[in-house]
Amino acid sequence: MPFDLIVIGSGPAGYVAAIRAAQLGLKTALVEKKDLGGVCLNWGCIPTKSLLTSANLLQLFKKSQQYGIKATKVEFNLDHILSRSRHIVDDLQQGVAFLIQKHDIQLIYGTAQILPEKTLRVKYKQQQTQYKFDNVIIATGAKPKHLYGPQIPTLGNYKCAMSIREIPKKMLIIGSGAIGLELAYFYNALGSKVIIVEQHAHILPNADIDISRAMSQSLNNQGIKLLTNSRINKIQYLKSKETTIYIEALNKKDDLQVNVDYIISAIGVAPYTKHLGLDNVGIQLTPKGHIKVNEYYETNIKHYYAIGDVIPGFSLAHVASHEAKICVEHIMGLNPNPLNYNNIPMCIYTNPEIAFVGYSEKEALDKGFEIKVGKFPFSALGKAKINGETEGFIKVIFDKQYGEWLGCHMIGKGVTELITEVIIARHLETTHMEVLESTHPHPSINESIVEAIENAYGKSIHI
Repeated sequence: MPFDLIVIGSGPAGYVAAIRAAQLGLKTALVEKKDLGGVCLNWGCIPTKSLLTSANLLQLFKKSQQYGIKATKVEFNLDHILSRSRHIVDDLQQGVAFLIQKHDIQLIYGTAQILPEKTLRVKYKQQQTQYKFDNVIIATGAKPKHLYGPQIPTLGNYKCAMSIREIPKKMLIIGSGAIGLELAYFYNALGSKVIIVEQHAHILPNADIDISRAMSQSLNNQGIKLLTNSRINKIQYLKSKETTIYIEALNKKDDLQVNVDYIISAIGVAPYTKHLGLDNVGIQLTPKGHIKVNEYYETNIKHYYAIGDVIPGFSLAHVASHEAKICVEHIMGLNPNPLNYNNIPMCIYTNPEIAFVGYSEKEALDKGFEIKVGKFPFSALGKAKINGETEGFIKVIFDKQYGEWLGCHMIGKGVTELITEVIIARHLETTHMEVLESTHPHPSINESIVEAIENAYGKSIHI
């Protein structure tokens, strides 16, 4: 008897799709080649946030005196910090395994290859088994992009960065996206001298320019060196375990040469589509290697779907999980609404944190909107002063004509939790008036959203 649905990949796209399918009564199988939970659970979202929590606590102890508490001696144990992150991963992985078993999903370990006539071949060690299906969802995710060049023992990706069992004296990170900034913050907090190389004119090139500038200033204040408009020209490994990096300064003449202990490449990810047998059934790819899908994640071949990092769009766990639910519900004929990709939050868990959703100011103007912009600094917020975390601000962008909430950009402590209010408000097509007519608690951090909107409309009380 064939499966109603086979899902390839058990990350936040795959296991969510399998569970939702089982909930809706489909006989479901889930194929995983290695680690249940995918990159997000094993080497991405979960363990990195554990490391950052340790770094935040360390930083808090270092400034405890401002709260009237004297911490005479602050020490940390790197092995314990790393092992704690792995214990959390193990616990959550067991939780996913329990949910798969609870929903009677057949978990198949091995490497999958799609064959003609709705057949999937799974190879595990020396065994090969074929399975029939009515529908298949490809959720194989992505892998780190390679930094091409000589084999350098001290050059690695995010997995390497979370496995180093020593505090590097000097570390260079290539790329200033979420992964690069989070790793830079972690190792800087532990005492490493960190350099970030970014080829664009600003770090976080996809963020609003005000956020980029504020984060640059914060990182500089923390002692992290930023080399923007720069790229790696050459890497030379020395046997003394020190690596010489030649950095080309774009649009400038002052090229640079630095020596570091470790180089971490955080230049993004590429879809994992090779060796899946997509050619066997004629599934189409984009020029960058992603699987082409429609708004319900169906490929050009009926009954073949793809979700998550393997398709064009956001490489984010929460996006992948949402796509999974929509995809399965579409298969079942439930007519789900397509995902609004303009209302997807981007969160970075450094200190200060960053969160944003919707259009940046430049994007809104480029789209032809006439806009109203408001900002409110945490330095003017009572709860932020109480918390001792006054760095950052809220920036809101509204359409002047209709009051549509076009975007919101935040930097500061706790903003990765605060952004949810904006997401729900935008989903409900809330205008500035509905927010201003809603009472927010005092003192609270979310008062800053109201204050920023008041600023946009010339109604500021506290600035």
